[in-house]
Amino acid sequence: MTEPNSTVDSPPTNDNHNTKQKDKQKLKILAFHGYRQNGEVFRGKLGSFRKTLSKYAQLVFFSAPHKVVNEDDDDEDRRSWWFNAEDNSFSGKCLGGPAIGFEDTLRLVESIVTEYGPFDGFMGFSQGACLVGLLAAMQQKGYLPYSFDFAILVSGFRSGSLVHKGFYDEDINLPSLHVYGESDSIIPKEMSESLINLFNKPIVAEHSGGHYVPCSGSLKEIYLDFLHDRYSNDKDEEKNGDEENSFS
Repeated sequence: MTEPNSTVDSPPTNDNHNTKQKDKQKLKILAFHGYRQNGEVFRGKLGSFRKTLSKYAQLVFFSAPHKVVNEDDDDEDRRSWWFNAEDNSFSGKCLGGPAIGFEDTLRLVESIVTEYGPFDGFMGFSQGACLVGLLAAMQQKGYLPYSFDFAILVSGFRSGSLVHKGFYDEDINLPSLHVYGESDSIIPKEMSESLINLFNKPIVAEHSGGHYVPCSGSLKEIYLDFLHDRYSNDKDEEKNGDEENSFS
């Protein structure tokens, strides 16, 4: 059994707890963890990533709604955004399976955006990146009751669930940054490239490692350049709006 209402961090973990105006002006990004993780664990793994992004953005973390059966016999609270097998498990390489619990996840994301948003962008890792890709495709079709302006997808891939197939039948215009590992055996780069091909003018960064969120060397500059462009665009629009409102 899944437990769609028991897993929301209350409130979601936010990297900025003060209310200074300068912090409010940062880009606000909703972060989606990978399969068998949760919001707190994901936040802990992204220490250097969060520090790198902190000049331009604040990240908000929350947990997927569905508990994963813990076969490791530990106390870790493992979560999934949906399952694509009848035994309530998930594999990114599974093709043609169901999407058990996906509607619960859509309702959860909507509630988080309503209560803690709006969010400038969504960022996801692995299954979380797959979900962000689906949300981007749904937004392209006008299916979402909210909006976001950009996506960062790390080790992303297309969902193989049959009910998701129709979401991938048109190009996605959302600005996007895609990061994947050359030696990733969990989500091979060909799977990430298949998702990338859906986006118009994607920014793509390949690293030599495996299945994780990298943040060192040239990748740090790629993240910063991408966010700087989003931040600058956001501030320009805000300035133009203020100028328009100044005329009587």
